[in-house]
Amino acid sequence: MGPRGCLVSDEQGEVDLERVDVAVLGSGIAGLFLAVECARSGLKVAVVTKKEVSMSSTNWAQGGIAGVLDPNDLEGLESHVRDTLDAGSGLCDESVVRSVITDASDRIRDLIGHGVQFDHDSSGEYDMAIEGGHSGARIFHTRDRTGAEIERALTEVATDESDTNLTILENWMAVDLIQRSHGNPMQGVSGVWCLSPEGVVWTLPSRVVVLATGGAGMMHKATTNPSIATGDGVAMASRSGADIRDMEFIQFHPTALHSNNPRPFLITEALRGHGAELMTIEEYSVWKTNGAGIDPSKHSFMLNYSSMGSLGTRDVVARAIDSEMKRLGDPHVLLVTEHLDKGDLEDSFPTISRRLREEGIEIGVSPIPVTPAAHYMVGGVAVDGLGRVEYEGTPMPGLYAIGEVARTGLHGANRLASNSLLEAVVYSGRASRDIIERWKSGDLGDFIVRLPRWRSEDLGLLIENMPLITDLDALRATMTQDVGLVKSDYRLERAERRVEHIEKEVTRYWKSCKPTQELIELRNLVLVSKLVVDASKSRRNNVGLHFNMDLV
Repeated sequence: MGPRGCLVSDEQGEVDLERVDVAVLGSGIAGLFLAVECARSGLKVAVVTKKEVSMSSTNWAQGGIAGVLDPNDLEGLESHVRDTLDAGSGLCDESVVRSVITDASDRIRDLIGHGVQFDHDSSGEYDMAIEGGHSGARIFHTRDRTGAEIERALTEVATDESDTNLTILENWMAVDLIQRSHGNPMQGVSGVWCLSPEGVVWTLPSRVVVLATGGAGMMHKATTNPSIATGDGVAMASRSGADIRDMEFIQFHPTALHSNNPRPFLITEALRGHGAELMTIEEYSVWKTNGAGIDPSKHSFMLNYSSMGSLGTRDVVARAIDSEMKRLGDPHVLLVTEHLDKGDLEDSFPTISRRLREEGIEIGVSPIPVTPAAHYMVGGVAVDGLGRVEYEGTPMPGLYAIGEVARTGLHGANRLASNSLLEAVVYSGRASRDIIERWKSGDLGDFIVRLPRWRSEDLGLLIENMPLITDLDALRATMTQDVGLVKSDYRLERAERRVEHIEKEVTRYWKSCKPTQELIELRNLVLVSKLVVDASKSRRNNVGLHFNMDLV
């Protein structure tokens, strides 16, 4: 059965999910913010999320949201612009950068209005943090669990709206977008096929579909992303003909906790902004021998890579750590905090402190072993300034993309820390206003009278998952070894061959078996991996997050 109250029969007696004005795929900050805005304006909205709402990548974000709250602080705004452009290595769209940073104050106030509680200092002002690549303190945060706080507030608001115009379908998964005219991207989309928790594919007719599906961290063996980050939105958009850009730029977070836990735990960049320093194991030993009273930054290898030391941009810091680990044969480097006040650290970073204690590490006492891990997809579905998905540079009717799945031009070749939540809320605000305005003017588009159904009656059940697990492991190993922090032409060619082989295996299953979440995710990851390999082969200069040894 479908969800209660959401089934409707058409004129021919076929059963669909009830028509909605807006179908939002994903329940992070971008999707929930837009869903709430549209529902409050009177639009009928359905949020489709393949796990529980709390599983989104937003919920995992420790750092914060960058922005200048005072729109008249021209110096502060210009400084944020410069830092973003510098981090993007010349590939940002400057007009996009300026517009997003200008909109920051209004959107952050919107979040506060929705109940988000950012930290204050002893004087009652917002406690602004600094992170790598930022020249000043401009990060709004809630201790080290900012994403969870934003998700909490928006989920409460969305729950309040769910009795009216907003339906949340948890544990439902989008399978594919439904084109208005099959094979004609210019006609746009008119709905989405969704897999129910019982394994049945339903048709969800919608005037507008909004992709808010997050990133693709599960391409790599070590990722700070939740397991749901399988590139679904990019894959669905690509199959519908949308423009996909900048997929070679995958950001690795420099400091994931090195442990035996199979799921890496992120050590927020804000800890380095708080004064923590990176050292090799050898440098730490020398520092301890010479006396811990000496400024540890003087012993950090990061001075050889960036004038900003441990607060360099993520691409520089991650490659520096990778280089030092390979040079020394070490399994990790160390993040040193013992020169800082232990009580202050535990108060500012309670989530990290608690997780470290599980590993037998005391923040402010013991060095923290860290390694880079796949973190953020900088490229994605190309959108215009309103979040409308583009096909050959022209908006596709009825399709938007917001959040990590979207390529807006803000990040260029490398995302500046804490600009992602800002981008998500700014573009979800723009997209929601555009959708609402089009709806009020009667320009949102009509429903297709009879949408195609997902035909799977003649498909068999997937007998076993083991081959899928084997293929997934092979795919992640290939992307980690050959398409990671450091690439080469040979490695990219090898990755291309291996991904194509895996694709053939997955396609065989796809054509013969009823879809399952595991099969859908693997199919999507294979396509996104191909896009990353192709983009990496085409990029013939080293810039930002893309580093090919053969181009040095």
